[in-house]
Amino acid sequence: MKKYKVGVIGATGMVGQRFITLLADHPWFDIEVLAASPKSAGKPYSEAVGSRWLMQTPIPDCAKDIVVMDATADKEKIASMVDFVFCAVDMKKDEIKALEEAYAKLECPVVSNNSANRFTPDVPMVIPEVNPEHIEIIDAQRKRLGTKRGFIAVKSNCSIQSYVPALTPLRKYGITEVLACTYQAISGAGKTFDTWTEMVDNLIPYIGGEEEKSEQEPLKVWGHIEGDEIVCTTEPSITTQCLRVPVSDGHTAAVFVRFRSKPSKEEILEAWKSFSGVPQELQLPSAPKQFLNYFEEPDRPQVKLDRDREGGMAISMGRLREDTQYDYKFVCISHNTLRGAAGGGVLMAELLAAKGYFD
Repeated sequence: MKKYKVGVIGATGMVGQRFITLLADHPWFDIEVLAASPKSAGKPYSEAVGSRWLMQTPIPDCAKDIVVMDATADKEKIASMVDFVFCAVDMKKDEIKALEEAYAKLECPVVSNNSANRFTPDVPMVIPEVNPEHIEIIDAQRKRLGTKRGFIAVKSNCSIQSYVPALTPLRKYGITEVLACTYQAISGAGKTFDTWTEMVDNLIPYIGGEEEKSEQEPLKVWGHIEGDEIVCTTEPSITTQCLRVPVSDGHTAAVFVRFRSKPSKEEILEAWKSFSGVPQELQLPSAPKQFLNYFEEPDRPQVKLDRDREGGMAISMGRLREDTQYDYKFVCISHNTLRGAAGGGVLMAELLAAKGYFD
């Protein structure tokens, strides 16, 4: 695989920082540009981020001396310097849509962690093991944008990464209803316990916009391409509650599911064990060898023990049992800033690279 020059737009935020740590030693991608807001522009990255560096490892040597560029004012120059960019900016939704489309029209592909374009009909929202075929809509998007190389591809919300992969191999049994309660780490809000002290010994039963995303995004991920757009599926019916909990990293979901043709517990466990996707077939660098992992122990999975499985890119499940109102219930977790955010973005970029979309 050839080496690609990449930029990180929104490099000083928590997800941008995570992108940098994942790209530091990546076999396919080299960091060429770091960009952020005007107040960070013109400074070496280590100075621009300063005490706001939130990762447990130090700033990688390859990034610390890069002079930060202005993500908006310097977009023409940035687009000329890289093969594609990762986008993780903290801006208003309409500003993000305009910025991402501007980069795409400058013939610079955008792999986005942001939610702004998730429901743009010809923008693929991809969990690489679940709906890799959705990247084929890029041809239609390029026609709309009038580009040859430029496009936007987005990853889904971090909250659905825990339960959508677990439900995907069970869809053959006709899932009709899903109830999911998510217990979401504070890093999902870009926070640590040092910066959000009120979360210590606390639980907040509200995360703005999260329940709507958690109920609607799976329907696009499980949808299909029809003409020049991705059409959402109409089933299953999904309802969610999303709570912020005093956990540093790792989103947990308690899932209840009803089927049209109820499988046995053994059939569910086998479906999970045998499930893999295109990233595993292609042996993409960030792909976990075993995507879905089931624990027999009654007290697993636990975020502290299981969130970092396979570099934080695997999904862990447990406590599968029959329910008195639904057919089954189970618990699952994912690492929200790895599989759920930057790691999922890097894996999607690897899929796009392997399929030739950056060439």
